Amino acid sequence: MIRFILGSIGGVFSWVVTGLFFAALTIGAIFWIYSRDLPSYDQLAQYRPKTISRIYNGDGRLIDEFAEQRRLFVPIRDIPDRVKGAFVSAEDKNFYIHPGFDPRGIAAAMFTAVKSGGRDVRGASTITQQVTKNLLLSSDRSVERKIKELILSSRIEHVLSKDRILELYLNEIYLGQNSYGVAAAAQTYFNKPLADLTVGEAAYLAALPKKPADLHPVRDYKTAVDRRNYVLRRMYEDGRIDRATMEAEQNKPLKSVQNGDYAPFRAQLPPRDYFTDEIRRQLSKSFGEEEFFGGGLTIRATVNPDLQSHATKALQHALEKYDREQGVWRGTGAKIAEDKLGKEADWRAALSDVSTAKAPRDIDGWHPAVVLGFEGGSARIGIEGIEEDKDGHWIPPEDVTWARKLKDDGKLGPRAKQAQDLLETGDVVEVRAMTKDSDGSFIRWTLRQVPKVEGAFMAMDVNTGRVLAMQGGFSYQSSVYNRATQAMRQPGSNFKPFVYAAALDSGFSPETIVVDAPIEINTPQGMWRPKNASNKYYGPTPMRTGLEHSRNLMTIRIAQEIGMETVAAYAEKFGVYDHMRQFLANALGAQETTMFRLISAYAMFANGGERVEPTLVDRVQDRYGRTIYRHDQRSCANCEDPNLPEGQGPKIVSHRDQIIDPITAYQMISLMEGVVKRGSGYGVDLPVPIAGKTGTTNDAKDVWFTGFSSNIVASCYMGYDNPRSLGRHAYGGTLCVPVFNEFMREAIKEFGGSKFKVPPGGTWAKFNRYTGERLDDSATGEFVQAEYLRPGQDMSGLGSLVVDGGFAMGSNLPLFAQGERDDAGSTTVTTSTGQQKVIPKKKADFGSLSAGGLY
Repeated sequence: MIRFILGSIGGVFSWVVTGLFFAALTIGAIFWIYSRDLPSYDQLAQYRPKTISRIYNGDGRLIDEFAEQRRLFVPIRDIPDRVKGAFVSAEDKNFYIHPGFDPRGIAAAMFTAVKSGGRDVRGASTITQQVTKNLLLSSDRSVERKIKELILSSRIEHVLSKDRILELYLNEIYLGQNSYGVAAAAQTYFNKPLADLTVGEAAYLAALPKKPADLHPVRDYKTAVDRRNYVLRRMYEDGRIDRATMEAEQNKPLKSVQNGDYAPFRAQLPPRDYFTDEIRRQLSKSFGEEEFFGGGLTIRATVNPDLQSHATKALQHALEKYDREQGVWRGTGAKIAEDKLGKEADWRAALSDVSTAKAPRDIDGWHPAVVLGFEGGSARIGIEGIEEDKDGHWIPPEDVTWARKLKDDGKLGPRAKQAQDLLETGDVVEVRAMTKDSDGSFIRWTLRQVPKVEGAFMAMDVNTGRVLAMQGGFSYQSSVYNRATQAMRQPGSNFKPFVYAAALDSGFSPETIVVDAPIEINTPQGMWRPKNASNKYYGPTPMRTGLEHSRNLMTIRIAQEIGMETVAAYAEKFGVYDHMRQFLANALGAQETTMFRLISAYAMFANGGERVEPTLVDRVQDRYGRTIYRHDQRSCANCEDPNLPEGQGPKIVSHRDQIIDPITAYQMISLMEGVVKRGSGYGVDLPVPIAGKTGTTNDAKDVWFTGFSSNIVASCYMGYDNPRSLGRHAYGGTLCVPVFNEFMREAIKEFGGSKFKVPPGGTWAKFNRYTGERLDDSATGEFVQAEYLRPGQDMSGLGSLVVDGGFAMGSNLPLFAQGERDDAGSTTVTTSTGQQKVIPKKKADFGSLSAGGLY
């Protein structure tokens, strides 16, 4: 009997041992099979998480950031113990003692699942397993993935320290609100660095990994507080905090950015603008979107914050002034339902929900507002960000009399006399406080609207190509389209300096005589008869006068004389176009280009003819602080010399290409100074020497002014996005020159300006600016023009060379003499010898001109 019992026990034991053996063998086989096809965990040693790329201005201030995953990588040594402790207590209390997986945790989870009948299924993944899953495996819920996770976790524990594993986890984990890692989450929820978090705040962050979407600090407040308190209890049980701390933190409310208890981090940054968005566009192409949005780049922008502010205001002032002169009220197009206007809290909430595309918040001094009702002829408004007062805020009748309402059928209503003529209850509008210029005291609220007309403005250092300011439209929030870099527009007469530069290098001088007379050209589209803006013709005229007064017909004849292939080669060499089509109309700026290209081309005149590449970025560093891009490639020849003589400054050596002869560049500067002093840009009024050129296209669909001092070049453009005429009196000199003046007055205060540098190798000669006649070196007077010429360029007057481009000139063309006006009647003029002569009523014609030239 005993033998039978022992035999039975032995048999059972044998079966158990055999079963365990085969079970172990099976499990071992399974683990062996899955271990053959595992991803390499060596990549964890070179882990490079996606982190935020940040942009800083010239003052070192953070102005924008871009990220696919908003993450700030923090080394484990810089993460406070209370933060580390909160996550370990919440997620893996045995983290520092288990071998990568926690057998006790797995057993406890299985017991709970069985006990609850499958209703309470807890995860038993350790921090190491979560790192393995997030970085090496997929997130699918399968047995195969779990087996691989266990194998890799145990292996990782042998090659990485516990601190390194925890560092990976705390920087990788998703914590809601597009925040990855504890540093970004601390900023998102509390706008604090990790070192400033309280124990309760650290506990809330540690509660998020399980279900961040269900623990919103406002929407799911009670659940979030309960989960935070649970983590605090776990921290107490693990000995990380004492009971008093636990109870004190559990009794505190959960304050957060989302609840309005702390200002959001984004509020500390200026609103995103055209400048930083263009950096995003350009660097995404240069480095790739993945690197830009996830590479943790540190980008030093060229923007000067003060000049950027002045550029924005100058362009906005001009665009709004033009729009207001049209007298049309369009409003924002946004409306709030009347049932939300009764309570202040309701209308404020509804107003805050109005998109920035309808009611932009990036215009200095402007506020979105809603019309609450009317009293008499005034409209009562509620204003975003402005407290209500007992009298209310009002738009009075005198503020609307400038406008007529644009109706739904496209027709205009009558001139407004009271606020009701333009507004309705619930209308969302933009308003600004009108103040006294003398003391800044408040007068009243006034209606504003985003103009229909648009434009762009840029300013750049002529020597380095650093873009100091860029405004691509009236408001970035209302339209992200950057008209400085993306808009292809006709430059019009803004292109003419490149035709004249090509002519100077082709044997012309500034005083070469060019015929200003009608031209007819037979084209496939019909007869083309270009005209001057004045619709008048001025006969043989010095080339200088042709540019100063922007004579189209002279430009056409010059282009025909030197050949459009030469003009195209210069335009491409300056970078105005990649490929310029060789049609004569393009000599007048008919082919489209961008402001970004045009302003850099003008800078090459200003800096003496050297190639300059425009840039928005000075330097880019990777996440490790290594410089991977630097724009300025110039070198300093004597900066390291300890014995530099007193009074001698650093010698900067440029390695840039010389695009045109420095003398040609200076001659173009001189010609464009004449544009500003006597020609189409005469409205420029600044305390330093300025050169520049206006541009106005057919029907004034685009107006330009591009000008420069000795160190800054700036360009303004205005026009409708869908091109149409700006009106009969719209010119570059009337619309864009005021923008240039407003900006440059402020820029000169900081950057100054001097006379333009005269290059060596030329000689000075005096000419009569009206006739092109060479004068004696002792000649003086208003008509005398000093020209700086290259050797062999010393030509004089009509008797030397008359350029007609091969086009015939009318035999009885009325011509204009020095000092003569366009209207009829006798005129007193000054001759080339300085004598006063009276010109009779009948105009001189080509047949009456002598070889001596015009008066």
